[in-house]
Amino acid sequence: MARFTHKTLEKSSILLTVFVLIVVAIGGIVEIVPLYLMKSTIERVEGMRPYTPLELLGRNIYIREGCYNCHSQMIRSLRSEVERYGHYSLAAESLYDHPFQWGSKRTGPDLARVGGKYSDEWHQIHMARPKDVVPESIMPGYPFLATTALDYGQIEAMLKANATVGVPYTPEMIENAVDDLRIQVDPDSLPEEFLARYPKSSVRDFDGNPNMISELDALIAYMQMLGTLVDFELFEPEENKR
Repeated sequence: MARFTHKTLEKSSILLTVFVLIVVAIGGIVEIVPLYLMKSTIERVEGMRPYTPLELLGRNIYIREGCYNCHSQMIRSLRSEVERYGHYSLAAESLYDHPFQWGSKRTGPDLARVGGKYSDEWHQIHMARPKDVVPESIMPGYPFLATTALDYGQIEAMLKANATVGVPYTPEMIENAVDDLRIQVDPDSLPEEFLARYPKSSVRDFDGNPNMISELDALIAYMQMLGTLVDFELFEPEENKR
């Protein structure tokens, strides 16, 4: 009987199509319905916050210069990747990314955990002439970033735009966007209110030039926070909490 049924399906394209559709429909229901029953598919992780205004502009520069073409920001849960780059990436770490920087195409290393790995001075040299710190690098230099003044005239509008798509920028954050940006690059500022709005932020002159807020300031600020918000010594996956 089983052999007859199999032959019947093979010989009848219409019958085979019907059975294929039934199987695909069952599989789709099993995969999709549970998602509608979940409040969120992204696990909430303590420590995550929106980008500071300076980091947000640095991220825009990172995207503008095409850094994502050679560097991913997604560490997969493979032993080789975890040993090389650090803890595997969490969905929550890209919660406020529009667009996200995932991928597996790497001409250079993954940057999901690059924050704090190198000094600001290392990044300054690396962006100006990569071969000076990584002799085998094929990355082009971006020396103009250090001499190009950062355009932050539209930063309030950028925060508002991000807020409309779910990034939790408060009216206070939007109102103080320009001041917060200036405070973050001024080591002599009084950053208490800024740090209250953006915990785990660094306040310093990132590009080594106190006379100008440059695009390099923003880019280094962004890269130095990547992977630093989640304390993985305290992190425990949801399934382990049940």
